[in-house]
Amino acid sequence: MQDITTQHLSAPRLLADIGGTNARFALEFETHKFVAVAVLSCNAYADLHEAIADYLQSAAVQSVWSGPIRHAAIALANPVDGDVVSMTNNHWKFSISALKQSLQLQTLVVVNDFTALALALPHLHPSERIQVGNGQAQPDRVIGLIGPGTGLGVSGIIPSGEKWLPLSSEGGHVSFSPANKTELALLEVIWNEFPHVSAERLISGMGLELLYRTIQTLRGVTNIESLSAAEISAQALDGSCPLCVESVQHFCAMLGTVAGNLALTLGATGGVYIGGGIVPKLGELFFASEFRQRFESKGRFADYLSQIPTYLITAEYPAFLGVSALLTERLSAVEMNENA
Repeated sequence: MQDITTQHLSAPRLLADIGGTNARFALEFETHKFVAVAVLSCNAYADLHEAIADYLQSAAVQSVWSGPIRHAAIALANPVDGDVVSMTNNHWKFSISALKQSLQLQTLVVVNDFTALALALPHLHPSERIQVGNGQAQPDRVIGLIGPGTGLGVSGIIPSGEKWLPLSSEGGHVSFSPANKTELALLEVIWNEFPHVSAERLISGMGLELLYRTIQTLRGVTNIESLSAAEISAQALDGSCPLCVESVQHFCAMLGTVAGNLALTLGATGGVYIGGGIVPKLGELFFASEFRQRFESKGRFADYLSQIPTYLITAEYPAFLGVSALLTERLSAVEMNENA
């Protein structure tokens, strides 16, 4: 598979990764070399245009570039279907064409964040991932991606000649399937509140919080305590709360089952990657969990799955790699058409 060679750019390109809480920006002067990286709070701005304008006028940007920006690529934690985008996890709503015009851009690429993250996978440096368990990736084969964060993102990439094709997926909303009696007991409690329980309902930030509350119910706790996902993770990591530890253990095991399902569905012999904001913060709790055991626990296909590697993404801003690759592809296509 052809890789994108490093090249110097005549002018920087603007890259962005927009989540429900924070908006991350960077300038790219050299392929996959990001400078003036900034993380801005979405709540601090009325809309995306205002956030971008503030970023471009910041001291960090002005110290390296004061000229116009002509090309930009944005990843969004939101479906991108048509010209108008309404963010589901914050108040921003915008027209892609209007944003392009107001910023005086020649090129603007806007994609779902997991599409961008999937396209980043071939460009990750070995130091930007950690293998979990055994297995050996087969070259130029399908690669799977799953990532618990605010929700449960699922995607993948398929090799096609000299490039990769990303999959648009809502795989996080598949029905949750219990793998043992404890998970069945958890599910029976949760059914009282939610008639349909998806994988995302349990394997996400809100899912970790739901697991913690449900485990308290199963353990006969009378005064049910609600903690945030961050609080549960922190108390599990320092060992101060046994129920938090148990919640995280179930979370990791369930993630292993769903990741194994994804590997089988896609035939992802190129490997399965774990992204999102939750798992990297779990540290040794994740590596010591049943994630990999449950990934392989598929009966007659256990041997098949044992050969597929799983990786935890540790890159700080992996989505930038993906939107950079997409923008390079778009600009190359335009250049080819102009020269045809």
